[in-house]
Amino acid sequence: MSNDLRRGALLLLAGELMLSVMAALIKQLSQDISHEMLVFTRNLFGLAFLLPIIGHHGWRQLKTQRFPLHLMRSVVGVSAMYGYFYVITHLPLAEAALVKLSSPFFLPIIALIWLGERISHRTLWAIIIGFVGVVFVLRPGSETFQPMAVVGVAAAALASLAKVTIRRMANTEPSYRIVFYFGLLATLVSAVPLLWGWQTPALSALPWLVAVGFTGTLGQLLITRAYQVANPGQVGPYTYAAVLYAALFGWMFWGEVVVLTTIIGSALIVGAGILNMRSRAPEPRSDPDTTPS
Repeated sequence: MSNDLRRGALLLLAGELMLSVMAALIKQLSQDISHEMLVFTRNLFGLAFLLPIIGHHGWRQLKTQRFPLHLMRSVVGVSAMYGYFYVITHLPLAEAALVKLSSPFFLPIIALIWLGERISHRTLWAIIIGFVGVVFVLRPGSETFQPMAVVGVAAAALASLAKVTIRRMANTEPSYRIVFYFGLLATLVSAVPLLWGWQTPALSALPWLVAVGFTGTLGQLLITRAYQVANPGQVGPYTYAAVLYAALFGWMFWGEVVVLTTIIGSALIVGAGILNMRSRAPEPRSDPDTTPS
């Protein structure tokens, strides 16, 4: 199996850049557009961009016997998306990105409970160090503590549950089928709150809403491709470029300054994430991570 580290790194860096652009767009649009509309349009336009790819594989291949798991994954994923969008709106972008990166530390715990997968000693240490980093970012007990950051941690846990659901389906469901059902069901699920929370966006906002769906979908496709062409354990650390992108956009557009505790927390989370990646046997990744971005 090929391992083109340079290409994988470039794809991953580009993918994280797209997701960071999406986050910046959401932060700006949230000043005038409700979270209900943002989540719905993210899923709707994301699905529109995915349809040609799904059609390439053939619509007859979409028949599934795992619909309940697809529905569960979509409901959990949309819930995580709501939480992440809320955090983007209320926290500096760099801190929102760091809270989102706590998701991998929930994965082994959920996989242990649901799938019975064992946790290695190295992974256990990575989980502990990672959560210590999250504490530094959240700063509980201090004057700068922002309770809404807890929403971000909950969203990260839900995103992990969605990813474990993908793993649960992996023995029968190809990636394009998982992508299709998430796109379709997430759009339908996120449309429900519009029954009482519909907001007609200004015509000038429409291109930016389309851009949210496009950058989010393109980012996830680029990241998926990166893990397909390169060893996940080697290329994975490049995902932490998301923090640098977020800090840069936050400083450029909103004058956000990264505080010392966030820097310490960032170092702990990144270090723990790399340690966690090194503790796993390398395996190709074929399922797009479409949650919660």
